[in-house]
Amino acid sequence: MNATLKKFITTYVSLSDAELEEIAGRFRPKSVKKNDFLLKQGGICTDLIVVHKGCLRLYYLKDDVEVSVWFAFPQSSAIEMYSFISETPSDYFLQAIEDSEVLRLPKTELNQLYQQQARMQEMIRRFWEDVILNLISRFTALQADSAEKRYLDLLQKPAYLETIPQKYLASLIGVTPTSLSRIRRKLARHH
Repeated sequence: MNATLKKFITTYVSLSDAELEEIAGRFRPKSVKKNDFLLKQGGICTDLIVVHKGCLRLYYLKDDVEVSVWFAFPQSSAIEMYSFISETPSDYFLQAIEDSEVLRLPKTELNQLYQQQARMQEMIRRFWEDVILNLISRFTALQADSAEKRYLDLLQKPAYLETIPQKYLASLIGVTPTSLSRIRRKLARHH
């Protein structure tokens, strides 16, 4: 698990082994069964989560339909940023879509690390930048690209296609499962 954490941390900042050990030591392991929740609508997101094994899904409900907005794979993070920063109840659910092992860093521990590890603030700033850029590109794709192009972009990410059920992929690219089947059939005819 430590290797996963170190890889995640060093994506954003270079640290000495001692600094890495100190930061990694603050994360707490947790096993999550398939379909279990790490956050439910109305709860407050108090943890930064890094996935060691498995896959997590962030979604919300719109007219009783689940809309998937984010998937977290091994060595990536899962967080509901608005709730985490504002400490207000979330509109989202964070759920394991398969048996998963995660590492969580409570916000209280993160705040202590800011005081004790100067580079931690730089690491989290770069992490937020990464999250924001991903959100903007996703928002832009939903506004500007055709559903077909959004699906073609997904094809560049094999982990998504191997792990995630079609109904979740459909809502991720903003279409119904039926529309996704149509897009896939159409593309299959062209290739």
